[in-house]
Amino acid sequence: MPNAHILYAFLQTAGLLVLSNMFMTVAWYAHLKNLNDKPWWFAAFASWGIALFEYLFQVPANRIGFTVFSLAQLKIMQEVITLLVFVPFAMFYMQQPFKWDYVWAALCLLGAVYFIFRA
Repeated sequence: MPNAHILYAFLQTAGLLVLSNMFMTVAWYAHLKNLNDKPWWFAAFASWGIALFEYLFQVPANRIGFTVFSLAQLKIMQEVITLLVFVPFAMFYMQQPFKWDYVWAALCLLGAVYFIFRA
């Protein structure tokens, strides 16, 4: 069982990365639904404003995480969280149908988690 410091750093890092990814996903994709009648540069500036909040969570998440995890481990953690945030966003907010490809992608990421976190 991991020691309390590692567990606390993991929980802080994962929680902040979830928040960061929520803002990132909105910044990257919500304009396709909400601002498709506006010029691209308007959507870009709106997305840039949202992305500021992504970085306000992502930077401390990576700084905390880097105290106990390698750079590669942080990246794989972020990719898993991205998929966990993106799929519900795509299905519920963007009204995209469920695809089995989401499941296969998740299984591939589980393999990545195994290989990057194994001793």
